[in-house]
Amino acid sequence: MTDLEPLAVPNPPDAIKQPVRPPLLEVLGPGLITGASDDDPSGIATYSQTGAQFGFDLGWTLLFSWPLMCAIQEISARIGRVTGRGIAGNLLKHYPRWVLYSIVSLLLVANTINLGADLGAMAAALKLVIGGPQLIYVGLFAVISVLLEVFVRYSRYVSILKWLTLVLFAYVGVAFVVHMPWLQVVRHLFVPKISLKSDYLTVVVAILGTTISPYLFFWQAEEEVEEVKERDGAKPLERAPEQAPQEFNRIRWDTYLGMGLSNAVALFIVLTTAATLHAHGVTDIQTSSQAAEALRPIAGPAVFLVFALGIIGTGLLAVPVLASSAAYAVGESFGWHVGLTRKLSRARRFYGVVAVATLIGAGLNFTPLDPVKALFWSAVVNGVVAVPVMVMMLLLARRRDIMGQFTLPTLLRTIGWIATAVMAIAAIGMFATMGHS
Repeated sequence: MTDLEPLAVPNPPDAIKQPVRPPLLEVLGPGLITGASDDDPSGIATYSQTGAQFGFDLGWTLLFSWPLMCAIQEISARIGRVTGRGIAGNLLKHYPRWVLYSIVSLLLVANTINLGADLGAMAAALKLVIGGPQLIYVGLFAVISVLLEVFVRYSRYVSILKWLTLVLFAYVGVAFVVHMPWLQVVRHLFVPKISLKSDYLTVVVAILGTTISPYLFFWQAEEEVEEVKERDGAKPLERAPEQAPQEFNRIRWDTYLGMGLSNAVALFIVLTTAATLHAHGVTDIQTSSQAAEALRPIAGPAVFLVFALGIIGTGLLAVPVLASSAAYAVGESFGWHVGLTRKLSRARRFYGVVAVATLIGAGLNFTPLDPVKALFWSAVVNGVVAVPVMVMMLLLARRRDIMGQFTLPTLLRTIGWIATAVMAIAAIGMFATMGHS
């Protein structure tokens, strides 16, 4: 059986008919993995720093950013599902190459730096738990990630990533173990204290840049393309418009739940570090492993262990997303065969980019490059890249020659532009606050 000839399979009609409301595990897919990968070790460091430095004051940002994340990720998914191509593939077909190459180059740089920072954070967390050589762990995590992406079948690999998202609930559990002043938490969430001080604005920008990142756009669009390749009878919606109602319903539930999980976990990390580190005067946390180590004397060894192991689990989830999104963008830019559904022999260059980006990222940990500064500059690049990518996505999604009858609904388009404006302001604010204390 092949995906190109689903009608040749002599199954009865009810064997291939899909239900109107798919089971939960069938609905949860690209959006769930995308949202979970957003809480990578770099993100954990940002959320830990937020809670340690400002207590409960900035929890509101994670409520504010949720609908913006949902809108932009749903737009990404729609582009992939309707056209059967990723964002880079659509840009290649419909816009000047210099636009595409500029965006992809910045994405590749940001993803590689992010990979290095995440691998370093995972290794540091493992060293905290069992001791041993941190740099060896960096190489080990990099090699394992590449081997899984290259040699494990896509459908099985996705199922592994789905189950790996369960590690995120560790951070929810930790919040209920430590003493949490819930009335104070609720008050700060819904009646926020807004400040125009540079350090406050910088952290707001960091949170937005962490939650709304370009690599997530490329990943989710491409995963919808992969879903078409893997599922019997599935076709791009421009060729099979009758599938649209069910697919858009699936995308919406998948995306909203995935982004909801992402922001809920981020919020609980902020709350945990606020109730422990900030409450005990520990306000300067630069990395996720520092946050885990700081929790040990305050919240106890069990909380420390859960926090540290969670860093490793989220890293294992995020590293393949970062590497693959870079490979998808590069591969589509040059017209290569791309996709985790393809065998190595059919997509050598695609998997080559996955391996090279991961290994270069790992190699950054063997240089004098400061990992804290690396995280900062990757956030800067992500913040800059997000705006033009979002603009181009919205322009793509409004064109009938690309999306056919499935151009964006008015509400989704409006929220998408609001999200873009917020990110543009955030990028400007990021540069404006550089160098200020």
